[in-house]
Amino acid sequence: MGVNSDPDYYMQPLVSRSIYLIGSLRNPAIREIANTLRAEGHIVFDDWHASGPQADDIWKDYEKQRGRTYLEALKGSFARNAFNYDKEHLEEADTVILVLPAGKSGHMEFGYAIRSGKRGFILLDDADRWDMMYLFATGVFDNLQSLMEAI
Repeated sequence: MGVNSDPDYYMQPLVSRSIYLIGSLRNPAIREIANTLRAEGHIVFDDWHASGPQADDIWKDYEKQRGRTYLEALKGSFARNAFNYDKEHLEEADTVILVLPAGKSGHMEFGYAIRSGKRGFILLDDADRWDMMYLFATGVFDNLQSLMEAI
């Protein structure tokens, strides 16, 4: 399945059986994984990845240049808008996939989604450090093919 040529397709609201892909802005595999899932017919939200690998660093530098602290920046318009954008799409999805490696933000999103009753899967990387709390997940996988068979 290629790119959808229907111009209205990308403006449609997310529907049941949609996946919110969680991961790091610095992980180029996010886009490949999203496209693989789409090729199998899944509706995947990964638009957050378009902001690029330095988005958080640029936001931090911008706010510091304005003289704002981290706590002040969290109350700012940009932070609220970006947070609400992600939260809205997290809430619309019925499944989340946390692609490792991922940072604090990704783990927070995953925990929020699991607590909200969504199915949550984790795609492991070759991490040196293990974490038993991943047992909160619906499923944990070490390769994309096994994960896709489970969802």
